Amino acid sequence: MSLEKNYSKEIKQILAKYPSENKRSAVMPLLHLAQREEGYVNKAAMQEIAKMLDITETEVASIIGFYTLYHDKKAGKYRMQVCTDLPCALRGADEFMQKLCGNLGIKVGETTEDGLVTLEEVTCLAACDRAPMFQTQGPDGIKYHENMNVDKTMELIQTLKHARGEVK
Repeated sequence: MSLEKNYSKEIKQILAKYPSENKRSAVMPLLHLAQREEGYVNKAAMQEIAKMLDITETEVASIIGFYTLYHDKKAGKYRMQVCTDLPCALRGADEFMQKLCGNLGIKVGETTEDGLVTLEEVTCLAACDRAPMFQTQGPDGIKYHENMNVDKTMELIQTLKHARGEVK
């Protein structure tokens, strides 16, 4: 897929928002555009964005690696990102993550057999006082889930399966 070929109008609109001498500032909206369809930014898209903005592919990849909203690998339909930083860990995030992995039959970083959920560990989703908490990223956007436990999380996953039409 070529970004310029498939999204030329959107790319022009994005680039028009930035002075030509600062076009590198358009990297984040272009990354968002690149991962819109498949949920991740592939190597070809990284190269294309780097070329458009006169920056290196390494600079593009470093932004993907830094922000939890950008991804360079294909994953499940939903990315479930559990915050496990110290304040969340003090409220049970580590135990929550361990039990969730057991219930899903996967390890952190893996995707469920049905391809629905990829479980990821992240740092700071700004809800330390409402941990355990996580965000889901999927076709319906980003949603935050606070004061969670494994039972409520498994119910949410069943709801996602229903929405996908997998469970009657």
